[in-house]
Amino acid sequence: MEAGVRNKLTGEIIEIKQGDIMSEVVIKAGDNEITSVMTTDSLLQVGFKKGDTATALIKAINVVMVK
Repeated sequence: MEAGVRNKLTGEIIEIKQGDIMSEVVIKAGDNEITSVMTTDSLLQVGFKKGDTATALIKAINVVMVK
């Protein structure tokens, strides 16, 4: 799948919190963890499982950077 997103972080799914309507997926990419919230229907459709490799595509008009 191609996407016009420059910020791509690939890692391992380390946690999934599945709810009735919404679910949370956590990816460990290097020393960092990225959390995504999605509908549970989307989670089931994609078939994410703990231990899978996934890529977080980050596209935002606001990114806060700190030192």
